[in-house]
Amino acid sequence: MSSIREHRIYPNRYQDSVALMALSAALAELPGIQAASVVMGTGTNLDNLREAGLGEVDAGPGDLVVAVMGDEPATVRALELADERLSEQPSSRGAGGEVAAPPLRSLRQAVEENPAHNLALISVPGPYAAAEALKALRLGLNVMVFSDNVPLDQEIEIKRFAEERDLLVMGPDCGTAIVNGLPLGFANVVRRGRIGVVGASGTGMQEITSRIHQLGEGVSQALGTGGHDLSAEVGAISMLRGLRALAADDGTDVIVLLSKPPAETVAKAVVEEARALDVPVVICFLGADPAAFGGDTPGVRFAATLAGAADAAVALVRGADRPAESPAEAYEQVCFAPGQRDLRGVFSGGTFCYEAQLLARAEGIRAASNTPVAGNTMPADVAVSTGHTLLDLGDDVFTRGRPHPMIDPAPRDERLLAEAVDPATAVVLFDVVLGYGAADDPVSGLLEAIEQARAVREGPAPAFVAHVCGTDDDPQDRSAVVARLREAGVLVAENNAQAAVIAARMTP
Repeated sequence: MSSIREHRIYPNRYQDSVALMALSAALAELPGIQAASVVMGTGTNLDNLREAGLGEVDAGPGDLVVAVMGDEPATVRALELADERLSEQPSSRGAGGEVAAPPLRSLRQAVEENPAHNLALISVPGPYAAAEALKALRLGLNVMVFSDNVPLDQEIEIKRFAEERDLLVMGPDCGTAIVNGLPLGFANVVRRGRIGVVGASGTGMQEITSRIHQLGEGVSQALGTGGHDLSAEVGAISMLRGLRALAADDGTDVIVLLSKPPAETVAKAVVEEARALDVPVVICFLGADPAAFGGDTPGVRFAATLAGAADAAVALVRGADRPAESPAEAYEQVCFAPGQRDLRGVFSGGTFCYEAQLLARAEGIRAASNTPVAGNTMPADVAVSTGHTLLDLGDDVFTRGRPHPMIDPAPRDERLLAEAVDPATAVVLFDVVLGYGAADDPVSGLLEAIEQARAVREGPAPAFVAHVCGTDDDPQDRSAVVARLREAGVLVAENNAQAAVIAARMTP
């Protein structure tokens, strides 16, 4: 049956981007659907639909677009399902039968209804996010900007505006936060505790907060900054604000700072600020040399990995000078065929891919990546891997017109299968990210891909190495996910760093 492309436009119908990604994933799972995307009609999104093969769509930035491709009955059903989901309205009556209040239509209405509100979450198309953030800041609200593709000059403007008013801006492109125990964006279920986190990486914060929980401690606050905050242009405005706020918080006894390598002058400013505090601080600048910032001092400790940062924070909050040594994960060296020589990585978390590249290089493996660390290279073709390759499937090059793989794991599963059936692949390294916003079942498709790869390989199958980011209290239940992977013969490490080192050492 031939494929057709169809789309439907809902004029002036805004929906949160996370909800749209979830709906996109639901449509893509329908039998007979080859591709589906539900987005706001911004210029960038329309370009992405075109590049994804979903056709030309004439819509405005305030319009909601549903675009699908597949066989005709499937596209009809997909559009019907989208219409059903988008037409759903909350009940006008409360649980006790009382008439519910009408929905709020503006930030000002929300503040007037409850002046105690002090945080606004902004999730609109990037070109409009700064304007909404400024509205919130003028109302005295701290802001979390989930939106990405916000121009850098606008990010600087809203952060400086907030700084003048003693307010915090998390983001733009802040996908993870935990504020007063409330998870925002992509976050995990972790207990409250005495360790605060300020991070420029969403999945990095998920790894640190989840490991703190796994080790028996808890998180006071986890504040995201957005990935550009520690650039020379922005100057770590949000990280410094978050650091000071946590230092003044009676519920925070230890602080963790997280970022990929900041601009050198910015990193020095952050370290100097940390050293001036009375609260101990653990700093994880992935890939940076602590010696450039004076190394460890009594009040500041550096960690080389995400898990190491969590371990150090837990030790400090318990009054220990150094974390206890974790036993190395045992593994058996696999016998590979003569042609099996490559390490292939398939990641949902961008920071996990970044950390894995650093650790693989330390083990003598230079891998190509679509998000390469310094010294690594871009693949000649991101669609086909050659040699050692570690890919971030959450990067824009893979998500144009499709949901993030944490929401819809199908693209990750497809790419994992492609890497696993390549005769040159010796080891496949991957992550599984749990928590709010992530797929309800992140592993069934993955296990099918592993089984299929083993069935079609003529020689020895590759070794599969993974780590699961999350907690047993997450909706997906980390222990259950780990058990399913191990039952399928996957070597599951305690954390991303350990998984990367094992995978690199297993590679011939």
